[in-house]
Amino acid sequence: MTKQETLRPLMFVGTGSDVGKSVLTAAFGRLLLQEGYRPAPFKAQNMSLNSGASPEGLEMGRAQVVQAEACGISPSVHMNPILLKPTGDKVSQLVLLGKPAGDQSAQEYFNRGDRDALFEVAMQSCRRLMERYSPLLIEGAGSISEVNLWDRDITNLRVAEAVDAAVILVADIDRGGVFGSVYGSIQLLPPKYRRLIKGILINKFRGDAELFEDGRSMLEELTGVPVIGVVPYFRDIFIEQEDSVVLDHMKQGPQEGKINVGVVALPHMSNFTDFDTLQQVEEVQVFYLREAKAVKDADIVLLPGSKSTIADLLYLRQNGMEAAILQHHQSNKPLYGICGGFQMMGQSIADPQGVEGAVKEVRGMGILPVKTVLGTDKKTEVCRFHFLDQPTVSGRGYEIHMGRTTGGDALCRLDDGSKDGARLNARCWGTYIHGILDNEAVLQEILQIVRPGIRVRADYAALKEKGFDQLADLLRRHIDLPYIYQLLQK
Repeated sequence: MTKQETLRPLMFVGTGSDVGKSVLTAAFGRLLLQEGYRPAPFKAQNMSLNSGASPEGLEMGRAQVVQAEACGISPSVHMNPILLKPTGDKVSQLVLLGKPAGDQSAQEYFNRGDRDALFEVAMQSCRRLMERYSPLLIEGAGSISEVNLWDRDITNLRVAEAVDAAVILVADIDRGGVFGSVYGSIQLLPPKYRRLIKGILINKFRGDAELFEDGRSMLEELTGVPVIGVVPYFRDIFIEQEDSVVLDHMKQGPQEGKINVGVVALPHMSNFTDFDTLQQVEEVQVFYLREAKAVKDADIVLLPGSKSTIADLLYLRQNGMEAAILQHHQSNKPLYGICGGFQMMGQSIADPQGVEGAVKEVRGMGILPVKTVLGTDKKTEVCRFHFLDQPTVSGRGYEIHMGRTTGGDALCRLDDGSKDGARLNARCWGTYIHGILDNEAVLQEILQIVRPGIRVRADYAALKEKGFDQLADLLRRHIDLPYIYQLLQK
């Protein structure tokens, strides 16, 4: 039975980026769902190339999609009303309430934009969620101690103050300097924000947590804030990661005896979670291709999505990766492209309206007989599909792309009757469908080319559900839950 009481919002902020706020928000969502509550996630502003689609076909941060799934509810664009998608070192596309609202430089967005208007948009979404769900689980962004950004803050403690959220400060002990980062983050806050911090959570602890008991006491004495838990570092729980920063730590290479799948590491790679299910197949080794000589070690090469397709294609051309990929294809080894990767495999990519920059047109890799014209209209929708040449190969995914690709034999028919992608043969095709590799039938189709007779078992939905439940169990063992429930009571 769902509990109907109204609870105080809980907010997770960090001493820095990549401390685990997104995962912990999902974990608390699943735990509170199991306890009979109606939790929902919220992040006012997210900056990520890893986005997803709501059931209504609106774009939002992938992390909030995952958190909604952990809470057992459908994702809504109100869970992430403002999304920034970097298109270069200094420019991002602004996605407002799920729809593109133009490109802005960091200077324009932070210094010239109407911050109060954006904050009000975010808070309207926040209040809308609070009318329907309880408690709201709010995620902050980056570090709370960036003093130069406080007057422009629309996603951290200004949000907490507006809704009287109980704030938990998350610190990553694995990166070192936990005492300085926690104490410094709190002491740098103005008094009105400092008093909002109700707990400290130490994340990613390696070894015996009992050895940190003295450190825990010292932190409490230094800050005057209780340490509510020490969560261990884990590797055996599956959870989608928020952003591709995690790929910087992945140094795996090919493995003998496995089907070695090389994912081309594009500078502006988007939706890297397209390969999560593939990594869970026992017979497969996924590794990222960062230099041309590594391509020869791959049985299958995957070209992922990109937020700057033309720039990334030119990057591959300049560093020799394109030539290595073409050699892989000419050797009759499987090659598949998703979204931007699909566009790169065609004959040309035109950008007459300058959507991606100054380059108006480039030749493609010339592998698929298709041409792409980029435009300002963005297609964002959830879809179902089946392969035209193999009707038993079907599944679901989502599209997020700007551009229209024409020519060639289509790969899929979508549930609305339209067609997607282009197919050269079973060893070479491209598609706009993100999540296509989350479907067991598709994995079976491409892996059996390398290893005939393989039987793939990949239930992605079950894998995610198991991960959420494991995260909730982890919290129960390592968090002071009675104190959390005290915070939640208004």
